[in-house]
Amino acid sequence: MEDKNKLKQEFKLRIYKYIIRLLKFLSKLPNDTVTIELKKQTTRSGTSMGANYFEAEAASSKREFQNYFHISLKSGNETKFWLALLRDSGICIKNLLSEIEYLLNETKELTNILAKSLITMKSRKN
Repeated sequence: MEDKNKLKQEFKLRIYKYIIRLLKFLSKLPNDTVTIELKKQTTRSGTSMGANYFEAEAASSKREFQNYFHISLKSGNETKFWLALLRDSGICIKNLLSEIEYLLNETKELTNILAKSLITMKSRKN
């Protein structure tokens, strides 16, 4: 049980650090009309991924716990979309391309972990 709690805390910290890195990245992008809107969308979905994961800890039932994980996963998938759009549209400044690739990869890894957790939770239900 101690190992399980340690893994949960490590994942919680990983999401938190990811969000900080995402926000720092977004703050470096230009402030034209289109980019501002993309930054807002990415900020909302990226922070929602972490906020809902953190909120799951206070869930009052297993169903509510799963719902928070599901919302977190959906927010992560949305974040992947916005980051890919920033990258592929050419909006992302060239010197930030390696950072956006890191963030895309980390988002994919985090969403994979969330998805596997959901699958495990649902399989235990049956």
